[in-house]
Amino acid sequence: MLRHVIAPTRFYTPISNEIIRHPRLSSDAKCLLLWQLSLPPGVDESLSESARRAGIKKTAFGHAKRELIAEGYVHEWRLPGPRGRWSTTQLVSNVPLTEAEALALRDGDEPPTATPPAPGQPTDRAVGRPQENTGEETPNPPDRATGVLATISGSERRLRLSGRDIRALAPLAAEWFSRGATVAELREALTSGLPDVVRSPAALTRDRLTRKMPDPAPIPVPPPVPLRSCEGGCGRVFRPVADEAACRDCRTQKASADASGAVAATRRGMAAIRDILAAQT
Repeated sequence: MLRHVIAPTRFYTPISNEIIRHPRLSSDAKCLLLWQLSLPPGVDESLSESARRAGIKKTAFGHAKRELIAEGYVHEWRLPGPRGRWSTTQLVSNVPLTEAEALALRDGDEPPTATPPAPGQPTDRAVGRPQENTGEETPNPPDRATGVLATISGSERRLRLSGRDIRALAPLAAEWFSRGATVAELREALTSGLPDVVRSPAALTRDRLTRKMPDPAPIPVPPPVPLRSCEGGCGRVFRPVADEAACRDCRTQKASADASGAVAATRRGMAAIRDILAAQT
C-alpha cells in the first residue's frame, strides 16, 4: 500500500482518527460531522442544512443525526421562546460530551472537570470523555476501562474513586466492553438513579458493574446449507453436509453396487488363476 500525503497550508480542519475510524458512525454521520466542524467561526448553519448541502438524503440524515447524538458528538434542545414559540439549539463537538458537559457549554459555564487525580491515577480531559480508538492503536480493554472510570469519577461527585479503586475495578469494566457494551451504556449503568449520599463509591461501583453486567454477545449461528438436487438419479432434493452431490440413499446404493462389483471381479480373478494353475499341472 502506497500513500502520498501533502499537508495543506490553508483551508483545512484538524480531525482526529477517532472520528475517521469510529466503528459505530456511518459514512453519512461522519460526513455530516466533518462538514459542521469545517464551517468557519460564526457561521450558523443547522444540521439539516449541512446535510442538504452535503447531498445527504432525508432518511439518511435522520439515521446520521441519531448516531451522532448517541455517541455524544451532537446535543440538541428544544427551548421555549417569546410568544410561545419554540426554538431548537444544537451543539456539535469534535469530542464526545456528556449531557452535563454539553449543558455547561451551552449555558456559557465552565464545563465540569475532574478533581486533581491521586498519584498514579490517569488524568481526564477538561471537556469530553475518552473514546476508544478505532484503528491499529486500539488500546486493550483494561486501559480503556481505566480511562472511562477515571472520567466518570471526575464528573460525578458521588462516585469519587481513588487511583487504586479505579485500577481494581478496571477488569470488571473491561468485561463490559468485551461483551459489546458502549461507553454511554457503562456510564448510564453507573450513574443513573444514584442515592443522594454514597457512603462507599468503590463498593457501589463494584456492585453495579457486577449486577448489571450485560450478557455475553451471542455466538452467531451460520445459515443452513442450501438444498440441492440429488445427482444419483432418484430426483430428490436433499441438504448436503459437506460437498456431496448425491443423497444418502443413492450414495449407499452406489457403495453397495461398487462393493458387489469388486467382489465379483475378485471371484473372476481367482477363477482365472485356478484355470491357469490347472492347465500347468
